[in-house]
Amino acid sequence: MKDIDVIAVLQDPVRRRLYEYVAAQAREVGRNEAAEAAGVARTLAAHHLDRLVEAGLLESGSRRLTGRSGPGAGRPAKVYTRARVERSVSLPARDYRTAAELLAEAAEEAGLDAGLCAAARRRGESLRGAAAPCGGLEEAMEVLAARGYEPHLEDGEGAEGGEGAEEGDGGPERVVRMRNCPFHAVAERFPPLVCGMNLALLEGLLGADGPVRARMDARPGECCVVVEASKDNEH
Repeated sequence: MKDIDVIAVLQDPVRRRLYEYVAAQAREVGRNEAAEAAGVARTLAAHHLDRLVEAGLLESGSRRLTGRSGPGAGRPAKVYTRARVERSVSLPARDYRTAAELLAEAAEEAGLDAGLCAAARRRGESLRGAAAPCGGLEEAMEVLAARGYEPHLEDGEGAEGGEGAEEGDGGPERVVRMRNCPFHAVAERFPPLVCGMNLALLEGLLGADGPVRARMDARPGECCVVVEASKDNEH
């Protein structure tokens, strides 16, 4: 199926709501949960979820949602996660990825890491404009979401931010991780160069001297950069 046909699958509003919900989770999602989130019946949700799998936008598997095993644990249920494959459409056809990879290769061979990071930091500052540095993690998440990073809040143990995770209350330190890297395709081929560029861009975008700071903390399947409260601004 061509990319344009795959993207057209999301034209149905129910299907798109289901896809967006599953994509926003960092775990497998069952049919009942997806149906409730989209506000539709389970049978309708199952139809659309399987259609998204056929299109290659979701991946499916099965597991026991009860968390138990053995007799009485129930039958495995079908679960869904976002597919890792990247889809894009350009009319007329463009090939910016090849250009980006060639430029990254040339920059890496010429040892232009420092110059690239300086340019990325300036671009981040330009995107921020006259606005002050981000005032906190919630504001930083809004900025990151607008740039396609898909941020989510975690406490120091790696769980989603929740009870006991407020800043300054003595609970687990909170960090913002990002489920999507806008530069993923090029970063896979040139990780030190592109990840360093990404960090510098976010330093400029969020404000290096403000209440939050960006730092490297790579984790499989997520952006290599995390955002946290600046040490200089902790109580």
